[in-house]
Amino acid sequence: MWHDNDFTRRLGLRYPIVQGPFGGGLSSIDLMVAVSEAGGLGSFGAHHLAPEKLGDLTRQIRARTQRPFALNLWVSNQDPGGDRLTADQFAPAIERFRPYYDALGMSPPPMPERYGQHFEDQVQAMLDAAPPVMSFVFGIPSPAILSECRSRGIATMGTITTIDEAIAMDQAGVDIIVATGFEAGGHRVSFLRSAEESLTGTLALIPQVADRVSRPVIAAGGIADGRGVAAALTLGAQGVQIGTAFLACEESGTNELHRKMLFTDDAKYTALTRAFSGRLARGIRNRFVEEWEGVAPLPYPIQNWFTGTFKATAAAQGRGDMISLWGGQGAPLLKHRHAQALFDALVAETAALLR
Repeated sequence: MWHDNDFTRRLGLRYPIVQGPFGGGLSSIDLMVAVSEAGGLGSFGAHHLAPEKLGDLTRQIRARTQRPFALNLWVSNQDPGGDRLTADQFAPAIERFRPYYDALGMSPPPMPERYGQHFEDQVQAMLDAAPPVMSFVFGIPSPAILSECRSRGIATMGTITTIDEAIAMDQAGVDIIVATGFEAGGHRVSFLRSAEESLTGTLALIPQVADRVSRPVIAAGGIADGRGVAAALTLGAQGVQIGTAFLACEESGTNELHRKMLFTDDAKYTALTRAFSGRLARGIRNRFVEEWEGVAPLPYPIQNWFTGTFKATAAAQGRGDMISLWGGQGAPLLKHRHAQALFDALVAETAALLR
């Protein structure tokens, strides 16, 4: 059976389908519970949450499902210079974004005490919460952290974008390796070389990784229907991780404008950009992306903090030209607006192709 393999047995899943973890508040308990209850692995991107929130999140999830689920953190969540700005640095930074505040009728925000979370603090809270699966991006946790996960019965799942990263992940003893091609929406999570130097497509990446590692490989990037699932399994993956198709579902944590845009012709035109967060990510091309082409953004997470101060207002005003519209190159394949319908279609289509 196509859905019975080392990966599904390791995590106790019925189907080898993983819902991609969405950061920045785009994940939702409703979506991850729907996927886990359907027999897949629901995921929640928690890198933006303060450590004290992780225990509460885990308890809320466990109150809704007894099925396996994953919580996701960013191992590297600060770029050089991204920890703080002085008052003298903050003032000109505000001026770079003032046209957007003015366009939305907003006052510029005051200087914050911090711009993001620290992985070291978050991971201890994650270990204490002990979710069934800890997934991570932008690096490999230390041997001590991976050892602690094993001792607490937490399965580990790490994401790579190149063969060298896959080998490093395998040698570190990570349980499951997610190999993501450059077609994927959202952030490019490279960690050994720059994201711009790590743009291998899914079709080329999956079989090369599967040939070189001993861990189950999960394919991600450009997969939106059963044809993509069947292709990934044929290439040597034991499962798939699907992001954009689940992000477009009503149960996701994104806004209605974003979901609507993923079903328009605009979704055919995506771009890799550092404009919104300071790190390279794929989303639908819009005015903001174009205005920042050729302009060096502030380091992550400072750039991300600034754009985050006006994105909710822009979305409420219907300004799709001023918000991040994360989406992959498979967006034109989207058909389903509810998680259960999407999951059922993925299973039925894959079964028919691999029968």
